[in-house]
Amino acid sequence: MSDPTTEVTHAIAGGVAYLTLNRPEALNAITPAQRDRLITLLGEASADPSVRAVVLTGTGRGFCAGADLRGGGSSGERIAGDVARTIRQGAQRLIAAVLDCEKPVIAAVNGTAAGLGAQLALACDLVLAAESAKFIEVFVRRGLVPDGGGAYLLPRLIGPQRAKELMFFGDTVSAADAERLGLVNRVVPDEALEKTARDWAERLAAGPTRALALTKQLVNASLDSDRTTAFAAEAAAQEINMTTEDAREGVASFVERRSPEYRGR
Repeated sequence: MSDPTTEVTHAIAGGVAYLTLNRPEALNAITPAQRDRLITLLGEASADPSVRAVVLTGTGRGFCAGADLRGGGSSGERIAGDVARTIRQGAQRLIAAVLDCEKPVIAAVNGTAAGLGAQLALACDLVLAAESAKFIEVFVRRGLVPDGGGAYLLPRLIGPQRAKELMFFGDTVSAADAERLGLVNRVVPDEALEKTARDWAERLAAGPTRALALTKQLVNASLDSDRTTAFAAEAAAQEINMTTEDAREGVASFVERRSPEYRGR
């Protein structure tokens, strides 16, 4: 029986939680046990004051080849509602855990990100891609509808027509094309991916953690809000943030003409 604690490794260093999919022989195709462990670890990162940023990556040639479908099918009669329930409790719950994580999440895409693996990367707040990385909305190749929030995420990143092109054809998108389209923040040489992800994460971990959490919440919510709602949310976030120690430190450091020292509180 597989062990999700070895198939999703977890380490904390320098205020950063590193979550690594570790089934290289399967291009890190994600099992239900791995999915549930990722959801748990992202929830723990949200609640742990010692964690101030998260890096999500994979080992080997794949970031994540999607959901592991081997042995997942049922030979029995399909009951109405089973599929929708599986999607809600599975892929959608995983993507929501990334979107709702209160700490910034960086995807370090080391190889192929296909299907649910692509959505997992694109749900992250910042996306770094190795030059060898590839993104594939593979569902149409299998006669399937995209899951994992793909039809929600992609139009918000690249617009509806580009999103439809990727989803209708299921073509492989290179790292360079993904950067051109706006799917990723930056492409780096394969050998520089780990260091770049660590550098970015450590910068975030040294920042004002609650302000970053509120900023993430505002940006994500803005895509579904009208101006009045967005402005009200912004004002409420400002009210909350001004009660934090980091906000007081930021203002004090400006007045005192020194670099701020944020503590994530």
